[in-house]
Amino acid sequence: MAEILQYGSARARWVIAATVLGSGMAALDATVVGIALPTIGRDFTAGFGALQWMVNGYTLALAGLLLAGGALGDRYGRRKVFMVGVAWFAIASLLCGLAVNAPMLIAARILQGVGGAMLTPGSLAILQASFAPGDRSKAIGAWSGLGGVAVAVGPFLGGYLISAVSWRLIFLINLPLALAVLLIAARQVPESRDPEAPARLDLTGALLAAAGLAGLTYALTDGPAKGWAAPAVLLPLLAGVAALVAFVLVEARSGAPLLPLAVFRSRQFSGANLVTFVVYGALGGSVFLVPVHLQQVAGYSPIQAGTALLPVTALMLAFSARSGALAARIGPRLQMSVGPFVVAAGMVLMTRIDASGNYLTEVLPAMLVLGTGLAITVAPLTSTALAAAPMEHAGVASAVNNAVARSGGLIAVAVLPPLAGITGATYLHPAAFAHGFRIAVVVAAAVCATGGLLAAALIRNPPAAEPQRPAETPAEAATPAEAAGRPHLHCALDGPPLQIDAQ
Repeated sequence: MAEILQYGSARARWVIAATVLGSGMAALDATVVGIALPTIGRDFTAGFGALQWMVNGYTLALAGLLLAGGALGDRYGRRKVFMVGVAWFAIASLLCGLAVNAPMLIAARILQGVGGAMLTPGSLAILQASFAPGDRSKAIGAWSGLGGVAVAVGPFLGGYLISAVSWRLIFLINLPLALAVLLIAARQVPESRDPEAPARLDLTGALLAAAGLAGLTYALTDGPAKGWAAPAVLLPLLAGVAALVAFVLVEARSGAPLLPLAVFRSRQFSGANLVTFVVYGALGGSVFLVPVHLQQVAGYSPIQAGTALLPVTALMLAFSARSGALAARIGPRLQMSVGPFVVAAGMVLMTRIDASGNYLTEVLPAMLVLGTGLAITVAPLTSTALAAAPMEHAGVASAVNNAVARSGGLIAVAVLPPLAGITGATYLHPAAFAHGFRIAVVVAAAVCATGGLLAAALIRNPPAAEPQRPAETPAEAATPAEAAGRPHLHCALDGPPLQIDAQ
């Protein structure tokens, strides 16, 4: 049994520091890679498909193995798996920093995603298992707040490193951070595990999920360039679909499934996750293109491109908790229906960003509207997904919602650019990229607005006697996961250049 810590004690502060640094390392990396893409592309003379894989390789491994990472921690020890994930992430970061070509960087990014899948669920699980019940909300609140600072600083720091030194430093900076996390965790973090965790880990399910996402992502990314009938595209597509079908069959028959399919019997849960997939997909696909557009078309430097996006993060940090509290009083349906339309309006405003790139008149209005829409939407969306699942599946519901958000962004990054005509070396030609960018963000806006319509059709407010509990306020966020004894994962925008919560 893990040692129980009191918030404010010296050891408790060390535990919070280890989890913040660990999850913040992954958050920082995912945030700044998007800003570095144009520079990396020029250095390696890489096509746009390679840039897509530098993002999707990481997200693919993370989304496909997230549930498995949480299950490993429950079974073998959360501190142990967290530390393995941190070390793995650091080694992969070193390989990223030493990459000599695009394929090597993509492979290293996939390895980073594997490490991230081990350390991401472990950070909150450690806090949950280590602190006394009355102190868990304070610990998670401190983790969330400090992680938010890391997210806000990330674009500025990353942009500075890229401009002043080299894009390689955005990966190499992880090495001292990882060393500090490992030293602190080895000395100060108590070990914990779930005594009721299944004796047999569902490795088959984990591998099938990862293989299914990999096949689909590969086909969707390379299909426009190679042709959908090409064997190199058609075979991965069919294999991916077959793997996902097999995953559902395996999980339905397993005595200890990685993903209990019973959670999807709730219309509210399924509806909330469908809205999550659509909204986060639209957001991930459009936001992936924004820093490239700012640099290649508007002439921003990497540090200017990173700083330009800070209003979105600031609005999220300032108003998400209030949005969650409002949804608790009036129900989530209104905000989940209206919010995606506000996000869509922010995307449409991005079409005004041209070669002049005037920040006050072109960029800032879009960022303010986009950030407002996300502040309206994210808290009730996450809260609804968690509240709709049975209490015994609260941890699984949280991980599912997180993975669905990442998968939406993963597929959108693969599909949206070629749909808008952004392929090959298009990003090196400002006029051609600007034309494709405008098409892409309008398509993303339409998809996001569809998410609002889906919410209006599928989401129902809970009865007045059972008010919705806001997941975004720290005290409330801890409750369902504590009851389930599993990690609570905030839904995050993992794709560059934004993240709402530390990963």
